[in-house]
Amino acid sequence: MQDRIWLSLAQMGGGEQKYIQEAFDTNWVVPLGPNVNGFENDLSKFLGEDRHIVALSAGTAAIHLGLVQLGIKEGDEVICQSFTFAASANPIKYLGATPVFVDSEEDTWNISPEWLEKAIIDRKAATGKYPKAIVPVHLYGMPAKMDEICTIADKYNIPIMEDAAEAIGSTFKNRQCGTFGEFGALSFNGNKMITTSGGGALVCRTEEEAKRTMFFATQARENRPYYYHEHIGYNYRMSNICAGIGRGQMEVLDHHINRRRAIHALYTELLAGCDGISVKQNPTADFDSNFWLTCIEVDPTKCNGKTADDIRQYLDSQNVESRLLWRPMHMQPIFTDCPFYGDGTSEKIFNRGLCLPSGSSLTDEQIKRVAYNIKEFIK
Repeated sequence: MQDRIWLSLAQMGGGEQKYIQEAFDTNWVVPLGPNVNGFENDLSKFLGEDRHIVALSAGTAAIHLGLVQLGIKEGDEVICQSFTFAASANPIKYLGATPVFVDSEEDTWNISPEWLEKAIIDRKAATGKYPKAIVPVHLYGMPAKMDEICTIADKYNIPIMEDAAEAIGSTFKNRQCGTFGEFGALSFNGNKMITTSGGGALVCRTEEEAKRTMFFATQARENRPYYYHEHIGYNYRMSNICAGIGRGQMEVLDHHINRRRAIHALYTELLAGCDGISVKQNPTADFDSNFWLTCIEVDPTKCNGKTADDIRQYLDSQNVESRLLWRPMHMQPIFTDCPFYGDGTSEKIFNRGLCLPSGSSLTDEQIKRVAYNIKEFIK
């Protein structure tokens, strides 16, 4: 049996150990320190738009603290893209609010501007008030239609909590994903473009928002000579050790992005003549996905009846890891009572989609092996 090809493993660049060793040598092994500050500065420079970054324990924590600062409370409603990972929606429930799920559109697989506006209007009619925030997601690194989404959000004066957990390095109209909303969330989980082992960051527009984020991320301790709390806080700050990994990873971020895009281009070339298999592409030149994961859509009627899950199981038998797409949130048992607006687009995509191995450490030969197995199986 050939060695296993994994979906998306972390890849170290070599510089991480230097920053970690420095943290140990100086005894900065706590949730603050030079690596944290340096990592935040590196991210701020990379994203541009004069954004302020706060490094946190997870991308989920970033969404949570963004919603906290947007004033989300029990009884509120928050619009959330349905076609996403649960971490986009869970923080809404943490705060006692209700997710209102909105379907996707075909071009990007992301939140449909048409259904978004319909949901906003209908929730106002149903409850007498507008939703308190909108959570769009850049799924698998593909930018959402942020010009249309921002126009709608501005029209109804609803702030955006942008989930860019999978999209560092992706751009829409040459602007980095994560910089469009009032807040943006990034993830550095072990399978993302870069990793801090586990971690995330909140992208803030102002220095005051960043300071407020740090306040909530460090148990909301007031500035007194003793422990005094007027707000509920959280233990969400990133450690100086993890941030050291992040600083080393920032040195190879451009390489990782370029490699994932090259892998996507190779899959596109190798599967081009494969009837019934289509590789998800940027809709227009306005979109520049990092292609964190290359995804395909499978038409069983043209693949001898083989479905996306059939291909997944076959690849696994050939020692290749692949993954079905995120099951939309409105189809999850925990969210069955939440409102949903859409026409079933995300459900259709879920049923025909598959994520292929895309890690930046994969070789061209490994990508060719994956493509060969797919083509052989559906013949």
